[in-house]
Amino acid sequence: MKWLLSLPFISISAGDPLSYDCLFSDTAPIVDGDLSDAVWEKATWTSDFIDIQGDKKPKPRFRTRAKMLWTSEGLHVCGEMKEPHVWGTLTEKNAIIFHDNDFEIFLDPDGDTLNYYEFEINALGTIWELTLDRPYAKGGTAVHGTNLPGLKSAVKIQGTLNDPSDTDTGWTVEVFLPWKDLAKHQGSVSSPPKAGDTWRINFSRVEWKHEVKEGKYVRVPEHGVKIPEGEHPEDNWVWSPQGEIAMHIPEMWGKLRFVK
Repeated sequence: MKWLLSLPFISISAGDPLSYDCLFSDTAPIVDGDLSDAVWEKATWTSDFIDIQGDKKPKPRFRTRAKMLWTSEGLHVCGEMKEPHVWGTLTEKNAIIFHDNDFEIFLDPDGDTLNYYEFEINALGTIWELTLDRPYAKGGTAVHGTNLPGLKSAVKIQGTLNDPSDTDTGWTVEVFLPWKDLAKHQGSVSSPPKAGDTWRINFSRVEWKHEVKEGKYVRVPEHGVKIPEGEHPEDNWVWSPQGEIAMHIPEMWGKLRFVK
């Protein structure tokens, strides 16, 4: 599985990790997947996602970007995925969500590359949470399950889900990560953070090609088809590039700066 792969070499095409100034908000956005909430207007978009290996690779076929805000209760994240055909198949919580098209968050508050958090969601709103004690390449193991009890998430489809007879605009995501639940991942950094603090964060979008069979979307390659080692038929688009097809290189994640 692609997220289990991580090599020590970092391509120079990745460049330096990107930074984002996360503004404080007295009002929390409603977590319903609808980004028209006025609260989000004060937040700026990240730069558009690029290929996970860096900008020397082809530009993504579809636009992806994210926003962040922080409140006294937690971190709010939203994502926008342009997509002419929105589909999803996985409905079981904590399934391997990147087997569908998805949106992912990777968060390491103290930046020590240890005890970090991962969140994935598909267009059906099915989520996968996991915690890693260290990167897989350094012998890390993942703990799967409900890691943040107070987490909230929602998606909204701009079009029709799982209907190949029309053309969609895309889908949007909202996620709320409470400070009280993130505290176990924060190490020596304060909880909640203070203005001026910097955490490490990154986002990923996995995008598969598809076919239509008997009026339904089918992922290419289909589930269960063995993929040769080293091949990655899916697209991997990220905010801050990793330099290789591996998200579990926390030192390459972007920098999240809390500001007021």
